[in-house]
Amino acid sequence: MVLQESGENYLETILILQGRLDRVRSVDVANELGFSKPSISRAMSLLRKNGYVTVDGAGGLHLTEKGMEIAGRIYERHRVISQALIALGVDADTAVQDACRIEHIISQESFDQIKKHIEQKTQK
Repeated sequence: MVLQESGENYLETILILQGRLDRVRSVDVANELGFSKPSISRAMSLLRKNGYVTVDGAGGLHLTEKGMEIAGRIYERHRVISQALIALGVDADTAVQDACRIEHIISQESFDQIKKHIEQKTQK
C-alpha cells in the first residue's frame, strides 16, 4: 500500500508528539492537526490495519518499525526543507508551512542534494 500525504502527516505527527508527551492518543493527534476525532479515529484504524501503528490497551498509539521509518523520513525532510527555506530568507512560519507541502512530493534525489548543500553550508 502506498501511503498518501495525509497518512504520512499522521505518522509524522505521532512521532513529533512522542517527543513531547508520555502517551500519544488519537485525541492528541486530532488536537495537534485540528481535525475531528472521528476523522483521526478512522485514519488510525487504517494505519493500524496496514501495519504502521499499534494501539495499546490504554489507547496509546505506537509507531511500528514500518511506521517509524516513514515518519522519520518525512520529519527529516520537513526539518531540512524548513531550514533551507529560512536560510534563503523565507519567514519561519511560511517556511514551515511550505515544507509541510514540499516534504511529500520532493524526489529523493532533489532532497538529498538540498540536504547535502545545507550540510556543506553549516560546516563552513
